[in-house]
Amino acid sequence: MIELPVVPATQVQRKPDWLRVRLPVGKEYAHVRSLVDTHKLHTICESGNCPNMGECWGAGTATFMILGNICTRSCSFCAVATGRPLAVDMDEPNRVANSVKLMQVKHCVITSVDRDDLKDGGSIIWAETINAIRRESPETTLETLLPDFRGQWDNLARVLEVRPEVVSHNLETVRRLTREVRIQAKYDRSLECLRRISAAGLRTKSGIMLGLGESEADVLEAMADLLDAGVHILTLGQYLQPTRNHHPVIDWIHPNQFNFYKQKGLEMGFRYVESGPLVRSSYHAEKHLFNF
Repeated sequence: MIELPVVPATQVQRKPDWLRVRLPVGKEYAHVRSLVDTHKLHTICESGNCPNMGECWGAGTATFMILGNICTRSCSFCAVATGRPLAVDMDEPNRVANSVKLMQVKHCVITSVDRDDLKDGGSIIWAETINAIRRESPETTLETLLPDFRGQWDNLARVLEVRPEVVSHNLETVRRLTREVRIQAKYDRSLECLRRISAAGLRTKSGIMLGLGESEADVLEAMADLLDAGVHILTLGQYLQPTRNHHPVIDWIHPNQFNFYKQKGLEMGFRYVESGPLVRSSYHAEKHLFNF
């Protein structure tokens, strides 16, 4: 068992003012909202209560989660249920592709639970989903937020072969906190995953959550490691505790500190850095399609 930090009740603080979210507005958002409600479509934007849902939908970006909603891992920061997943739905690629077409998504982000129970790690469904979206919506660009496939690199290669426009794998936290925050993951395995994505000649992206107890030196070390692994796009955002049973928020990171990390990241050589309290992995994802 990994023991989580204990934060006394007297230390629990209210969310600071800079974490306020603007209400969703605009014709694009209203259109997508109507389609999602009418056709009962599923997006991780809604199920994950993402604070940027209105802004992303308004920009024509939506995120879908494939391979079910039960994960084989039990990371201390994540609200997704852990357990024995259901059987793979082989028709899922077609259903996701139909949803993307119906919603008229301009830039589609796909993520998934970890499927360590499967020999292929879910990579076959991953590749088929990308191909299905391209058949139904050839103008839609794609970003894939991939698991590490337990270091079974043939499975990663299966997804890279269909060449999504952006390929992401999140480091999530700094080296010092990885065993505490990502219990079944490995810091260096994630770096190797990113290194292989970049070596395949693809736009490579990763993200880190802040406020888990890391120091500035920890963050700068992680940024340097990501750059060395060939990452082009970096996202940095404030961790928010899903429930009392999850890892507590240790620090509320001030916007000035996020600005510092953004400037530092650009100076280090990242092509694009999204850094702010409300930034999530797919925030401004449509802007990450820079000339490559």
